[in-house]
Amino acid sequence: MIDFAGARVVVTGAGGGVGTALAATLHECNARIVACDRPGAALSAPGIVETHHFDLLDEDALHRACAAICEAGAPAAVISNAGWTRAETLADITPENLATELDLNFRSAALLSRAFVPAMRDRPSGSAFVFVSSVNALAHYGNPAYSAAKAALHAWMRAIATEEGRNGIRANAVIPGSIKTEAWTHRLEEKPEILDAVTRLYPLARLVEPSEVARAIVFLASSWASGITGATLQVDAGVSASNLPFLEQIAG
Repeated sequence: MIDFAGARVVVTGAGGGVGTALAATLHECNARIVACDRPGAALSAPGIVETHHFDLLDEDALHRACAAICEAGAPAAVISNAGWTRAETLADITPENLATELDLNFRSAALLSRAFVPAMRDRPSGSAFVFVSSVNALAHYGNPAYSAAKAALHAWMRAIATEEGRNGIRANAVIPGSIKTEAWTHRLEEKPEILDAVTRLYPLARLVEPSEVARAIVFLASSWASGITGATLQVDAGVSASNLPFLEQIAG
């Protein structure tokens, strides 16, 4: 079993669907969770030993939170999980929401990780960043601003992996497809038929569960993945492996 042996692990977006699953999985693996989320988010899951409420778009607040976390010692891992999107097509893009989505889904994660890097260098047991990305970084599934931000996040992850590997820091990304979280609950209430339409796109014929994404993230954050850096791991029910509707069309 993966065992963090009481090491501290930072999780952003800790109050959301994947964040809650991460807290549960990390707690099972004996991590001490440093939970971060927006002001007002509920952060009370078992295993959480420290909470920080701040807006990732507030650069000063972000740096204050990172400094406060490092005062107690460098974390063993930082999981950059927070993310958000609303502009679903190019037609929905405005200068304002383009800036917001790029800032939240890429720039804030980049600034957060850069702030932690100095403290995380040269830990005896090493340290790790895991960035939660999306299949949108691999191909166009809509949400162009979000997709661009996540693709940039991959490049940033590889930069950390390359430049900081000699200092004992690993960096990887998990790439989920559609995740069965509260965001889908709201969509289904408005349009119940969308689930059948979407699941037909996935070779596993279903959405992935938050716990499945969380387990992949925790693996990459742990010493079990000590030889893995600069890598991406899809947890997407197979959607990025093929074009199932296309195959069904040509196969008859």
